[in-house]
Amino acid sequence: MEQERKSIMVTWDFSAVSYNALRHAIKLAHILKNDIILFHIVNEPSEEEGATKRMAETAEEIKKDLGEDVGYFVHYGNIFKEIADYASKEENNINFVVMGTHGMKGGQKLFGSWALKVIAGSTVPFIVVQDQPPDKDRYTDIVFPIDFKSENKEKLQWAIFLGKYLNSKIHLYKAPVLDKNLQKKVNVNLNFAIRFLIQNNIEYEIHSSSKSGSTGYQKDLVAFCKKINADLILITTTKHITKFDYIFGAKEQMLIANSEKIPVMCVNPKSNFAKVGQFMYG
Repeated sequence: MEQERKSIMVTWDFSAVSYNALRHAIKLAHILKNDIILFHIVNEPSEEEGATKRMAETAEEIKKDLGEDVGYFVHYGNIFKEIADYASKEENNINFVVMGTHGMKGGQKLFGSWALKVIAGSTVPFIVVQDQPPDKDRYTDIVFPIDFKSENKEKLQWAIFLGKYLNSKIHLYKAPVLDKNLQKKVNVNLNFAIRFLIQNNIEYEIHSSSKSGSTGYQKDLVAFCKKINADLILITTTKHITKFDYIFGAKEQMLIANSEKIPVMCVNPKSNFAKVGQFMYG
């Protein structure tokens, strides 16, 4: 029996960044042979009927203007809960979510942490975008930051998935670490990644940052991404996000809303790493 097609879910609020997210989703859906579903949240149950009508009209406009058939779903609830809940349910068959953000301008400076709050709890990755995708056939260059944390292995399965299906080169970007014990962990993670990239015939390059400290490293990482014209940065989110992180921003907030408007795939750390073999082996 043929396996059911997966879908790419696009968070939808009728804004320009929603359309940017849609264009990324369309590009990816063509390569991955996925369907697209737009997901819209309303604040009150009374708004569902009107929003559903508007979403139907939007789907027709997308078909007319972009030549794409998209599904849609309107739901009442809390934006910080419902998006991740819907994406994570196995029966909805969501591959990943594409979400638009306004970056770090003016009153939107907190949006990076808002994005994290939407992403938190999802078992599928989110690709956070600011701009339209570049005018090229595929995602050629993906940057994979390497540090000493064990969560590096969790995002590796997605590096392999994207490397295989998008025919992308993976750029392994090492964080500088002075502590010898942490240096050893960085090198273990680097060698682990190299081994599985080679096993899966995925092209890769190794690069090292010269900047120490979280902020310096992130700025250096973004500058490197700009230099190579990277299509995507692949990160794991903070494992236990607190209210403090939402107010002041977790460490990955700057990357999610980076000034170069490079899309960022956010993978939530899981307590169970058993499914890694789905992409990593064979």
